[in-house]
Amino acid sequence: MSSTRYLAPEFELEMQSTRRVLERVPEDRLAWQPHPKSYTLGQLASHVAQLPDWVSSMFTADGFNFRPEGGPAYRAAKCESRRELLELFDSGVQKMRSAIATARDDTQDELWTLRGGDVEFFTLPRWQVYRQWGMNHMVHHRAQLGVYLRLLDVPVPGTYGPSADTPPG
Repeated sequence: MSSTRYLAPEFELEMQSTRRVLERVPEDRLAWQPHPKSYTLGQLASHVAQLPDWVSSMFTADGFNFRPEGGPAYRAAKCESRRELLELFDSGVQKMRSAIATARDDTQDELWTLRGGDVEFFTLPRWQVYRQWGMNHMVHHRAQLGVYLRLLDVPVPGTYGPSADTPPG
């Protein structure tokens, strides 16, 4: 049996939680930001929505260069509505689901590299990139998004159990 079978259940739970948070993003507040150094709500939500697409490449490529020489630079998503956020997210989730389903055990220790042009940011085993820069990264930003929702007085959905806005029962 493939060890990647252990990834699928966790992946599905995290994607369900992330989608519930994205569903609460208020469209009329996308330009709001809690601090001048912070992302706007729209930037943060777009980043969270775009992460599954980026993460799928961890299983399907040897790395990612967001400023490739002679090619177009990676562009951060800029969603203008909740519908756009959810469409981007759902599309990436489908890619990621497929990538996990077809991942092979014998490739998980292969190295994966993140570059920006000629600058190498890191090279790590594929499984570690998925865990740290895929799942943990997404959960981190999802939690930030939850704080934004709380500051905007938007009911925060539960992720690992009920929230103050979704009592048990």
